[in-house]
Amino acid sequence: MKRITIDPVTRIEGHAKITIQLDDSGHVSGTEFHVTQIRGFEKFTEGRPFYEMPGITSRICGICPVSHLLASSKACDGIMALRIPPTARKLRELLHCAQTVQSHALSFFYLSAPDFLLGMDSDPATRNVLGVISSHPELARDGIELRKFGLQLIESLAGERVHPSWVVPGGVASPLASAARERILSDLPSAFAIADRTLRFFKTALAGYREEIEFFGSAPTMYAGLVDGQGNMQLYEGNLRFRNSRGEIVADQIAPEDYRDWIGETSLPESYLKAPYYRPLGLPTGVYRVGPLARINVADSCGTPRADAELLEFRQQFGSPAHSSFLFHYARLIEIVYSLERIEALLSDPKILDTHVRATGGVNALEGVGMIEAPRGVLIHHYKVNEEGAIVWANLIVATGHNNLAIGRSIQQVSEHFIDGNKLEEGMLNRVSAVVRAYDPCLSCSTHAIGQVALRIRLVGPTGELLDEIARS
Repeated sequence: MKRITIDPVTRIEGHAKITIQLDDSGHVSGTEFHVTQIRGFEKFTEGRPFYEMPGITSRICGICPVSHLLASSKACDGIMALRIPPTARKLRELLHCAQTVQSHALSFFYLSAPDFLLGMDSDPATRNVLGVISSHPELARDGIELRKFGLQLIESLAGERVHPSWVVPGGVASPLASAARERILSDLPSAFAIADRTLRFFKTALAGYREEIEFFGSAPTMYAGLVDGQGNMQLYEGNLRFRNSRGEIVADQIAPEDYRDWIGETSLPESYLKAPYYRPLGLPTGVYRVGPLARINVADSCGTPRADAELLEFRQQFGSPAHSSFLFHYARLIEIVYSLERIEALLSDPKILDTHVRATGGVNALEGVGMIEAPRGVLIHHYKVNEEGAIVWANLIVATGHNNLAIGRSIQQVSEHFIDGNKLEEGMLNRVSAVVRAYDPCLSCSTHAIGQVALRIRLVGPTGELLDEIARS
């Protein structure tokens, strides 16, 4: 028995490694995806006032703090049992769309573009963002400008680009200034142009990645995402929908507070990342995916004209649902277009400048659930408080957690197809890492425990043989 270890998995957010077992003939016999960090937010927030939770939980991650800020604030809205002002809801969505643009730009241009532009088998010394800047300066510049657009929009709304405190329980802290609105609108045409150029490039590049499209996590699964009452994609609001691998809706309009009837959670002995599953089917059948590809598989349409035109072209080529995880990248670009259209629509609404942007209240319910679509997929914050408003229990299900089981299966499929244990090449191992990058996992904010953390300690001899093992499930 031989073992290959990829440690660390590169160009992702957070820390992970992959173990690949080979049999005596050099064929892949098994794989494991290890997330090697653990966060304790559910425990150390106990006793804190509920209204501090948005500020605390947004520190879970420096890449997607806005997502946690919004989900947390929605949970706190539930504890206060109030309806936030309509303009505050619009401003929150506006901030979230900006977050989606900058996060998707980071994933596509900075983390995955080196594989598209330089090749999966290219020299790893230059297969990075610096290599992209050197070989494709125009595309690299577009990536920088698009991410800057999203971050500057966040700063215009919230005063800070990272860890803003502008979103609060009951709404937002301050209204949008007219000058900021005009500035953002003036920058939109350039952002649209970048999105259009990038989509044209990627559609052309797809022809060179037919093998990856076929084998990068293409096993059918279920999909989950938020939609409105008409079946349109939603990022900030909406209820949860599940489709099966054949594209049939199996559960629809699941309210955030009912998520536990449909989503179960378990732990895995090889990872600190817990593993949600579709509760009615259980394990191992109830594996589902979330995120950009899942959202366009789950929704009937995006609900905006440019994104819907791109979605139609996507479905004509890859079907609905499309199963290859390689297509997460394509879906990300469609969602950038959708987010830009929503930004334009929200800013064009005269009521976006209204000054009534916050409602106030105390503890009117002892429980609250906030659910949004983070860039990487469904994000759930669930809090319980006592009569004084102190947190007594918290549960966080982060997007990458939903995808945990699917990522593991994708790693297995890619390894079985591309790895030859008798003649290892770096490009083979890069493809295993690349399928993880397709999900754009944010491991920094995904490892939140359920009950007792799974633990396995192995005693290995000097020649690699397993001498003893202690396991706690």
